[in-house]
Amino acid sequence: MEIIGISLSYRTCSIEKRESLYLNESEKEELIKILKNGFLLEGIVISTCNRTEIIGLTINDEITIDILVDKILEYKPVENLKSSDFLKYFNCTALKHILEVVSGIDSLIIGDSQILGQVKESFLLSEKLNFLGTIFHRIEQISLKLGKKVISETILGEGAVSISYAAIKVIEKIFSHFQNKQALIIGAGETAELAAMHLNELNLEKMYITNRTREKGENLANKISAEFIEFENFDSILQEIDILISATSSPNFLIDFERIKSIGKFRRGKPLVIMDIAIPRDIDPKVANLDWIFYHDVDSLQKFIDQNIEKRKAEIPKIKSFIQDEMVTFFSWYNTLQIIPTLKNFRDFFEEIRSDEFEKIKNKLLPEEIEKVENMTKRLVGRILHNPTINLKKLSEDSSNYEKSSEYSKMLMELYNLSKKS
Repeated sequence: MEIIGISLSYRTCSIEKRESLYLNESEKEELIKILKNGFLLEGIVISTCNRTEIIGLTINDEITIDILVDKILEYKPVENLKSSDFLKYFNCTALKHILEVVSGIDSLIIGDSQILGQVKESFLLSEKLNFLGTIFHRIEQISLKLGKKVISETILGEGAVSISYAAIKVIEKIFSHFQNKQALIIGAGETAELAAMHLNELNLEKMYITNRTREKGENLANKISAEFIEFENFDSILQEIDILISATSSPNFLIDFERIKSIGKFRRGKPLVIMDIAIPRDIDPKVANLDWIFYHDVDSLQKFIDQNIEKRKAEIPKIKSFIQDEMVTFFSWYNTLQIIPTLKNFRDFFEEIRSDEFEKIKNKLLPEEIEKVENMTKRLVGRILHNPTINLKKLSEDSSNYEKSSEYSKMLMELYNLSKKS
């Protein structure tokens, strides 16, 4: 039995192929049932927008990594997807990969805050389907422990690394509070929605949504309990709002310099924060020259993002050290599993001899001697077995001596005919 794994991720192929192999919840359940039927004893299946992976413990030595690839492509065929599109892992590298994923350092965006929860859900699904045995239950424990340690002892997940979130983090630095603040979001696409969701967490007094397509705009407004304004009418609130975020796909400026300048006289010096996170830009960048305007576009926000990414990258060596410690602990435990049957049979063999010999003399002993003699024979067997037991355990806990511990284990089995007791 070996731990093997395959991974189709952003590292190996296009988003089109990743999307084609994505597995929803019911598909993951069906695939796990297939894998349990003659391929893997236990394991997990992970599928997100950036990766689809199978990692598990083989039923026997005949199950190879390539068989796993064949099984997933047989279950969900994807045109032009080849075995070379998969990263492949074996034993140490399989565990290391799981830990790098759960820690966030193997993500497309370093420090991805969602991956820990996604991996946790994969373990829960395996548990639900009785696909989480002794080995992967242990892997689950160390994975979740590592994920929490990364959150509590590093800054890997801190600092905005998306344009939408960066815009909101900059806004937070400009205002001391948001109780009486109002905001307008222009657009209802993915970028605008992310910005609106983040901004909504600041508990502003009022939020407005406007969009050329009324249905999309109203849907977003309903989602965050904001007020929808007809696209042709959003000028009417420009002089009232404190925050303006624009993220449309317009090929030209939606708001020119004169339009913003003209509302200045009504604002009486009240600052307006403008976050133009559209490409191309929605707002004439000359508005930044107005002294009551705080203006940022994608380029200026990208500088904040780059700084945060560098800070996150600086945490990677520390996290790799955490991972190494967890791997040493796991494989010290894992390697002892192969010798447990040998040690049990070894002890049972001597205990049977001790018990037989004790029964032969038991009737010749005085009542007060029986317990003393039995305890003496148990101590004698314990001392005889102590050194070989301890030494074999030490060998098995050291990965560099894995082959030697296997050899000694087999030798004990053969010398004492312990295989007959298995």
